[in-house]
Amino acid sequence: MRGDLASLLRCRRDMALLLIGFWRGFRSDELCRLQVEHIQAEAGAGMRLFLPQSKGDRENLGTTHYTPALKRLCPVQAYLDWTSATGIVRGAVFRRLDRWGHLSEDALHPGSMISLLRQILQRAGIPAELYTSHSLRRGFATWATANGWDIKALMTYVGWKDIKSAMRYIDPAISFGGLAVRPAVEFNTGTLTQLPASH
Repeated sequence: MRGDLASLLRCRRDMALLLIGFWRGFRSDELCRLQVEHIQAEAGAGMRLFLPQSKGDRENLGTTHYTPALKRLCPVQAYLDWTSATGIVRGAVFRRLDRWGHLSEDALHPGSMISLLRQILQRAGIPAELYTSHSLRRGFATWATANGWDIKALMTYVGWKDIKSAMRYIDPAISFGGLAVRPAVEFNTGTLTQLPASH
């Protein structure tokens, strides 16, 4: 409404990045390697994302990931809104935007993702210093566990082949949901020096 194209594009990019990263459990390098020509998306249905190379793909055959359309916080619609706003038809999905809204031809660098993620969260009023480039994957794994996914289903969806890798991303304290007395983040930051005697 204000005619601020730069802010609109930044919001669309950041929303697509967060929602695809979370619902697919992607690492920062996977988000940075997504290419428009390797994605098929249909509003209200779902999207397929092909990565020609990935960490667990030792034979370099490529991996296809599927994400369903959701009623809320939909990664499919967020992707379509982003590509529609920018007119991107080829190349990197997620790119740098300068302050004037000029879009780079090059993909975001994985090393910049921690800073970008923290900026996004800070603009939303969320304390962001604890978040890293693996937070989206960790968040999804913990959400899925808390919502009844068994470990096999989670490993298949995310692409883990080693159960030890999967378990490193699941925060058991968060998985207790409303039964937890204190948020798990307090334990992770070291602010709790000892547990109450009742524990």
